Amino acid sequence: MIREILNTEIKSIENDGIDVIYITDYRAKNIVPVPFSISNFSVLLIKSGKMNIRFHDETNIVNRKDLLVIPFNSICTKLEATDNIQLYLIRTNFDFAFNNCYEKELSDAFSFLMLKSDRKISLQETDFKVLSLIYKLMYVLQNSNDKPEVITKLRRICFNLFIYELKFIHSKYKPDLNLDFSRRESIVIQFLTLLSIHLRKQHHVQFYAGALFITPGHLNKMVKESTGKTAKAFIIEALINVSKNLLTDSSYSVANIADELEFSSAENFGVFFKRHTGMLPTEFRSNKK
Repeated sequence: MIREILNTEIKSIENDGIDVIYITDYRAKNIVPVPFSISNFSVLLIKSGKMNIRFHDETNIVNRKDLLVIPFNSICTKLEATDNIQLYLIRTNFDFAFNNCYEKELSDAFSFLMLKSDRKISLQETDFKVLSLIYKLMYVLQNSNDKPEVITKLRRICFNLFIYELKFIHSKYKPDLNLDFSRRESIVIQFLTLLSIHLRKQHHVQFYAGALFITPGHLNKMVKESTGKTAKAFIIEALINVSKNLLTDSSYSVANIADELEFSSAENFGVFFKRHTGMLPTEFRSNKK
């Protein structure tokens, strides 16, 4: 059961890029066959019981109150769990993080998503309870039948709270942790930080490449190698996300939004929006009413 959960491609699950799991009734029949890959960024929190898990040559024995951050594409070479294990698990990917992180949390989220090795932290009771509560909220929201637009907003709030809590925990328990990013990964994180700051005014790869003292082609290549998408694709996606958020606010006219995002005219903004969404801004607004 645990192997199947960790080993499932998140894109094959019927969700929006994040999966929250709460295991309460696990019965170990035998040692889980290894090795196997863990394709998604995953964060385990042990509520009770014990798990023995190894990636390559490093073994982690995780018990109650232990947090384990597992990077993308990790290879699990050993996995044993006690019958009474209970755990929380969040799995996600770059697309969900980019589309749902607040601007101030974006670079932190991608710093975690780009980790190269697993990180185990034994939490104090207070921090364990806070993180457990966030997991529970996200699990409840994932399985809620409430209005989709309400759930989407609440899940976004909870996910950003989760990223903030991860950042707080790492600063508290491992303040001198060396994340050991390559130059390429550092450039990607810097790009995303700049994008969160300048998006509304700067829509071209040339600006961000210039700020990082590299060519636009090189920036596109490095971002693509790290995330699967080019810098240009990130800029477009971010502009569409901001546009959609503004369009849900009736106090903004389409002309106001075009001006806010520094398009040359409302007509050009409309062309851009339709090219990437298949509908005009006014059509999108009408559908949201």
